[in-house]
Amino acid sequence: MSSSTPKKRPKSKHNSSSSSSASKSSLNSRIEPPQSLFPSKAEFLRLIAVLAIASSVALSCNFLATFFTSTSKPFCDSNLESTDSLSDSCEPCPSNGECYQGKLECIPGYRRHAKLCIEDLNINETAKKLSNWLEANVCEAYAQVLCYGTGTVWVQEHDIWNDLVGHELMQDVDPENTTYVHIKRRVMGTIVTLFETRTNFLGIREFKCPDSLAEYYKPFTCHIRELISKHALIIVPVCAGLVGCAMLFWKVRQRRYISARVEELYHQVCDILEENALRSKSINGGGESWVVASWLRDHLLLPRERKDPRLWKKVEELVQDDSRVDRYPKLVKGESKVVWEWQVEGPLSSSRRRKKGEGPKLKPDGGINTNLNQSDHTVKAEPQALMF
Repeated sequence: MSSSTPKKRPKSKHNSSSSSSASKSSLNSRIEPPQSLFPSKAEFLRLIAVLAIASSVALSCNFLATFFTSTSKPFCDSNLESTDSLSDSCEPCPSNGECYQGKLECIPGYRRHAKLCIEDLNINETAKKLSNWLEANVCEAYAQVLCYGTGTVWVQEHDIWNDLVGHELMQDVDPENTTYVHIKRRVMGTIVTLFETRTNFLGIREFKCPDSLAEYYKPFTCHIRELISKHALIIVPVCAGLVGCAMLFWKVRQRRYISARVEELYHQVCDILEENALRSKSINGGGESWVVASWLRDHLLLPRERKDPRLWKKVEELVQDDSRVDRYPKLVKGESKVVWEWQVEGPLSSSRRRKKGEGPKLKPDGGINTNLNQSDHTVKAEPQALMF
């Protein structure tokens, strides 16, 4: 007998999975914001442009409002109390300025720049140039006193004023102008600070350049003289030693020059005398075998060397000691002259051997071959020497 209870059908898996995915999609749609919530790229750029324009307009309006508000405010009077000058109804009077009835006027030496009083550079530069000029005049005068004993030590105040008024920088300034007074005040303030001051018995103020500052205005010759006088005990011996060394060096050099020159002249004299003697004794030769010493001197010496008789005197001493040369007086053209004559019988001089490359030759057996004929032939072939 079959049971009457009906059986339940099992649920399919497909229905269960579809229902779960539907529930998840509905849940995600609730969590994620809609896409229309965020602006697009073009809308974002337009937003930035609008914000920039609005900011610039706001800043411009603020600047204009501040400018017109500040310029419209008058300046607080200088004689007001500090609490009154801090009021919002007026601008505080700036430093280096004087305010009266809302107007600002800068004191001399300053000029107005917006709401401030700044220093006038032209006036200060003029005052600086005048101060330097007065400093140079006063200090140079005192430096002359320190160096040479002539000049001015103390300068009176009215003399400084006269020099200041006559300067070219003050010619373009009106004496009635406050600038003129300010320049003089600035210059005088600098002078008082820089110089030494005193009051004479007449009650006139006088100024003097300090010694330390006058040192810079001394001339170069004064510094040299002071240096020498200060270190005289050292400089004088050193200079004397240098002068002595220089003189000794010059004398040694002069002596060496004279010695070398005398030897050179002596060899030239021997060569001329020898050639002249050989020429006079040769077969085709002619003329005298002697030479006047004074003619030979004037021929060999330079014009500047003739002024020093010591040079030729030493040459004469060497010739006198040479046994190959005869020295004797002779009447030449009616005048008595000292002549020099070379002895042909004597040997040739060493300088002539070096010049010609001739002379006695040593034979293999030890004898000497004079070869006079060859020597005479060589002398004839040479150019003619000076004829006296």
